[in-house]
Amino acid sequence: MKQIALDIGLTTGPTLQNFHPGPNALALQHLSLWLGQGGAHAARSPVPTYLWGGSGSGKTHLLKAVREALREQGASSGWMDAGNQEPGPFSQSWSAVLLDDVHLYNAAQQQAAFNWFVNAQTLQRGVLASGDQPPTGLVLRDDLRTRLGWGHGFGLKVLSEPERRAVLRQAADARGVFLGDEVMDFMLTRFSRDLVSLMELLDLIDAYALQTKRAITVPMIRAMMEAS
Repeated sequence: MKQIALDIGLTTGPTLQNFHPGPNALALQHLSLWLGQGGAHAARSPVPTYLWGGSGSGKTHLLKAVREALREQGASSGWMDAGNQEPGPFSQSWSAVLLDDVHLYNAAQQQAAFNWFVNAQTLQRGVLASGDQPPTGLVLRDDLRTRLGWGHGFGLKVLSEPERRAVLRQAADARGVFLGDEVMDFMLTRFSRDLVSLMELLDLIDAYALQTKRAITVPMIRAMMEAS
């Protein structure tokens, strides 16, 4: 069954609070502690952190959540992903460097990432990076790959379907909402399966059910989609 992309007016972005860790609790705890030192000029540990895992494991969510948390603390950060075709120079105003999906970097991006990494380490700034596999398996220039591998490393796992169902059920119960098995099946097969999207979908469903005074059923969700 074809999945439907969830792009019906959701505004909540990735945060550490809306990341559902499951088997990835240690990575979340590590990042929370690192951020908890607070402030734009906090003496955070400069030891780099590298996250790896498959699609949907939460790598990009966590990097974007860290970027947002730093922004809320009044700190700026350098961000690079595979979409940055012309990455700029390192800025001494950055409190951290965030390198997402490094396994997709081209030669120019690898050069920029290495430069950012070296400058961040020289100035005792944090580096957080992510890729699809452990550092030793990355097809990158040697000097960048070895630097990605010498700090903290966390392998992230995609939540299983039973784990996603359990999180949804718990969240629905907390709202006083009943999700029948048919509704749960529909949510997990017709929409994006990452938990942030599913939780935002639950918020929409709950609000629409209250507004229309209807029980939460598959036909109600279809009506909500048609009305959006």
